[in-house]
Amino acid sequence: MQKRPGDIIFRAVKGALIGSGFILPGISGGALAAVFGLYERLILFMANPLKNFKSNVRFFMPVGIGAVVGIFLLSFLISFMLGEVESVARWFFIGAILGTVPTLWHEAGKMGRSTWDIILSVIAGGLMLLFLWFGRPLFSTIEPSMSAWLLAGGLIGLGLLVPGLSPSNFLIYLGLYKGMSDGIKTGDLSVLIPLILGLIGIVLVFAKIMAYIFKVAYAKLFHMIFGIVMASTVMIIPLDYTGFTVWHYAFSIILLALGTWLGWWMGRLEQTVKPTTV
Repeated sequence: MQKRPGDIIFRAVKGALIGSGFILPGISGGALAAVFGLYERLILFMANPLKNFKSNVRFFMPVGIGAVVGIFLLSFLISFMLGEVESVARWFFIGAILGTVPTLWHEAGKMGRSTWDIILSVIAGGLMLLFLWFGRPLFSTIEPSMSAWLLAGGLIGLGLLVPGLSPSNFLIYLGLYKGMSDGIKTGDLSVLIPLILGLIGIVLVFAKIMAYIFKVAYAKLFHMIFGIVMASTVMIIPLDYTGFTVWHYAFSIILLALGTWLGWWMGRLEQTVKPTTV
């Protein structure tokens, strides 16, 4: 069956939001891939790239293009995202994640759900909260270099493979965040090439491990992902509202509502519009 143009645009929008998770502080590209229903197929594709190669490339091409666009556009807004606008913009992503919670919960239980799966979800969420809250002092600033950008690319790869892990948080801790965003914005190959190599290297090493876990423990893995997504969502709630005016609060509420609606709408489409063959 022919793929409808709306499906392609839908996946491109998903890709743009997932791409934002690679460079927006507190957001996980892997978590967004999970809530948008792309995580499992993406992991299986990366673990076995030659299996159903043409079909997967056609399916993920709009996602990839959207991700690149999302990353590129956000790189121009980094200076604003690090200021008070970040606290406003984050509410959109919080809403987008909350709106897709029913879909993610349904996805986690499609192979069955036991009491132990729910317990694992709570444990995973609690451990992620502790790690994100108390892990901040463990990081120190490092100087930008090829090895530093390889490390940054590896962190981005982990952010894709491990839902809930926000690579941008670690890059901020390491003092590499602004340099990375500037490098993306200007197309600096000395930054881009190591980033890409680091990302690919991590994906090649760990994708098969994640694919294997899917085969032997689907429900447990996805319930853990659910807990991690919930924890990471809590951690991105802005706490500093210094200088906020009534307009900042109004825009935050509007973006939260818009994001929630978009997430809910995408979740509904994900359940009602099944992928067609290409």
